[in-house]
Amino acid sequence: MSDPRGFKGWLLDLYLNQEEGLSLWFISAEDDSRVCFKQHFPVTFYVSGPHEILRALWKMLSGRPGVLSLSRQQKQDVFEAEPVDVMAIEMASPAEQVRLFREIEEIYPDLVYYGADLAISTRYMARYGVFPLALCELEVNENGQIENIRAVNSRWDVLPELPPLRVLEIGPNCDPFREKATTLLLRCDRFEQSLPIDPQGDYLRTLDEILEDYNPDILVSSWGDAWLIPFLLRQAEEKSIPLQLNRDTDRTVRWQKETTYFSYGHIIYRPEEAHLFGRCHIDRKSAMMWSDYSLAGTLEMARVTTLPIEKAARVSPGQGISAMQVITALEQDVLVPYQKRQFEEFKSGLELIQSDRGGMVYQPLTGLHTDVAQIDFISMYPAIIILGNISPEVPLPDGLTPAHENLGVVPLTLKPLYEKRVAIKLKIRSYPENHPLVKNLKERAAALKWLLVVCFGFLGYKNARYGRIEAHEAVTKGGREVLLRAKEVAEEEGFEVLHMYVDALWVKKKGCSKPEHFSQLIQKINHRTGLTINLDGIYRWVAFLPSRVDPRVPVANRYFGVFQSGEIKVRGLEARRRDTPLWIAAVQKEMIRLLSLARSKDELQGCIQNTFAYYQEALELLKSGQVQPEQLVINGKVSYALEAYKASTASVRAAYQLQNAGMTVKPGMRVRFVYTRGEPDVLAWDLGKKIASTAINSSKYVELLIKAASAVLPPFGISEDLLREWSLSGGIQLHLAGQVHS
Repeated sequence: MSDPRGFKGWLLDLYLNQEEGLSLWFISAEDDSRVCFKQHFPVTFYVSGPHEILRALWKMLSGRPGVLSLSRQQKQDVFEAEPVDVMAIEMASPAEQVRLFREIEEIYPDLVYYGADLAISTRYMARYGVFPLALCELEVNENGQIENIRAVNSRWDVLPELPPLRVLEIGPNCDPFREKATTLLLRCDRFEQSLPIDPQGDYLRTLDEILEDYNPDILVSSWGDAWLIPFLLRQAEEKSIPLQLNRDTDRTVRWQKETTYFSYGHIIYRPEEAHLFGRCHIDRKSAMMWSDYSLAGTLEMARVTTLPIEKAARVSPGQGISAMQVITALEQDVLVPYQKRQFEEFKSGLELIQSDRGGMVYQPLTGLHTDVAQIDFISMYPAIIILGNISPEVPLPDGLTPAHENLGVVPLTLKPLYEKRVAIKLKIRSYPENHPLVKNLKERAAALKWLLVVCFGFLGYKNARYGRIEAHEAVTKGGREVLLRAKEVAEEEGFEVLHMYVDALWVKKKGCSKPEHFSQLIQKINHRTGLTINLDGIYRWVAFLPSRVDPRVPVANRYFGVFQSGEIKVRGLEARRRDTPLWIAAVQKEMIRLLSLARSKDELQGCIQNTFAYYQEALELLKSGQVQPEQLVINGKVSYALEAYKASTASVRAAYQLQNAGMTVKPGMRVRFVYTRGEPDVLAWDLGKKIASTAINSSKYVELLIKAASAVLPPFGISEDLLREWSLSGGIQLHLAGQVHS
C-alpha cells in the first residue's frame, strides 16, 4: 500500500455516509478544486442505571455487529458531585450509533443516556478541532480515506484566512406567492443573468450548466425553501430534464420537516427546509438572523459554533451556544446528558423575591434632553458569567466574587467568544468607516453578539443541557450590582443619571459634550466594577417617551435620538416592529431624520416645522389613495390554531381566507393582509388578488399614521391629542411647547 498523500484545504461540508462513516468536502488551497474524502468515524455513547439492568444490556450488545467495544468507566456529570459509573458503548459509525440508541431507548426508557444525540459536526470538532471553513492539513490514502486531519487555524482568529468561496444568488423576479414568477434572476462574482421561465424548460438546462461550470459552494436563494427548490425539482421531473442541485451526485435534496415551537414568549414557525450535499443552500427568507448579519455573520456563526453552514443560517443563536457548550464538555471529558433530569430547588416566597428579580431598570426622565452620553457595558451578562465563574456545576459566586477558581463549562465556553467579539470591535475602530473590511467585521461582530445575548437566557432555560435557574438568577444579581456601582461612580463625579437599562446608562453633566469629557468616568466605572464599559456615543438630543396608556409613566426601552455623528438610534417605536406597514415605518423614520438635522436647540424650531409639513404631505397622500397597496401590507401573525381563537383579530380573519383557499396555516406563521373598505374588512395578501388603491380602508391607516407620528412629535411640543384633532378635522396652531432639558 502506498504512503498517504498530503492535502491542504478548507472544510466546506460534512455529513453522514451510511457505508463509510463521513463524507467531507474541501476547497483545495492548492488548485481551487472541490474535493470529497471519506473518513471512518467510530463514536461512543454512555449509559448509567441499576447494575442488573446494565448487565442485561451488556449481554444484549456483546458480539453485536457494529458494536466495537463495551467497557465500564467513571465519568463526571455536571449535576452530580461524584463521578458516575457508566457503560461506554463504542460504535463503528455514527449511523449505526443512532439506530442502536433508538432501539435500546425503547427497551430501557428509564436508563440515563449521555452523548446519545449529539450532532456529528459537534462530535467531529471536539475530536479533531475542525470546524466549517477551517483550513486543514490532511493525510489521505489511495482509497480517498482520511487517515489524519488537523486544523491549522482557529475558530477564534480575528482575521482568518478564508477560502475563495463561490456564491451564487438565485431567486424569482417577484414574490411567487403574490404573482406568477416569469424569470429567475442569477448573480455571482462573474456574471448576472436572467433566465425566462419558458414552457420548454430551457432555463433548467441553462441553470444545470451554470451549476456545473460555476460550481457554486453556496446557493443564496429567495423563497428557496418554500417555493424555488420545490418548483425547480418539480419542473425538472415533469420535463425529464436533469438538474443536479447537489454537488454530491449520489444524493438527493434532503428536506427537513416544518416545525412550530415556543421561544421567549413567542410561537415560532419554521417552514420546511431544503438542504444540499457538497454545497450549501441558504434561503434569505428562512435564515433566522439574515437581516442582522447577512452571509459574513452566518459564516462566522458556523465557524465558532461548528454547526454546518446551512444549519447555522437557519437555527436560533441558542442552538449555536448549546453546540458550543457541548464541545466544551467533550473537550473537558464531561458527560453530555441526553435528557436533563434536574429540577429547580425549592425556594420560599422571600427567597423568590430576593433572587428572581431580573435586570436593573431605572426609569428614564421623559422628555427631550441634549448632550447626553450613553455608556454601555460590553456584553455585560457574559462578562459577569466569566468574571463570577457562573456555571451549573460550580458553587455560585457572592455577588461578583467567584466561589471556585476553575472555570465551569459555561464560562469556559463564553470566554473565547467574548474575547473574540471585543477584539473584532477594537479591529473595527482601527479602520476608517469606508474601509472594505468594516462591513464584514460588523456583521461578524453582530453574529457573536447574538450568541452572547442568548447565553444568559439559555442558562435559565429548563431544557438546556447546562441550564440551572439559580445560575441564571446569579447573573441578574451580578448585573444589578454592576449597574448600581456604575451609578454611584457617575453621581460621585457630578453626573446626572437620566436612565439605566440592564447594561447601559444615560448620563449628562453641564459642560460635558465631547468624548474626552467622559473618559475619566468610564475609567472609574471600569475600575469599580471590573467589567469593560465604553462610550456608545453622545446624543445631540434624545427623547425618552412615556407610556401611551398613561403619559405620567415612563417606558424604559422606548426612545429615539441622534448622536453627534448624525447616526440615529430608535428603540420601541413602530419603525422597529415587524408588523408595521413599510410605508408607515418609512414616514416615521423620515420624520425622525428631519428632526435629526437640528444641530442645536436654536435649529429645532425650523426642523419641527419641516417635519410637521412632511407629515401633512404624507397624510394627504394617504387620504387621497396615492399610496400603493403593497406599501400598506401588515405582517401579522397567528400564534395558535385558528379554531382556538375566541376573538377574531384581523390576522385571524386573513388566515381564515388563506385556509378557505386551500392554503395551510400553522401556529407561528406570518399572515400578510391589508385593510379594505366594506366586507370583508381585510384581504389576505398572499391570495394574490389584485387590489386597487381606492379599495384600501384609508381611515385604518390614518390611525396607524397618527400613532406613528404621535411617538415622534410630543417631545417637541405637539401632543397626541392636538395631532389627532388636526389630522382628523384640521385646525391646529403649530408651536414648540415642549421642554428641552439642557
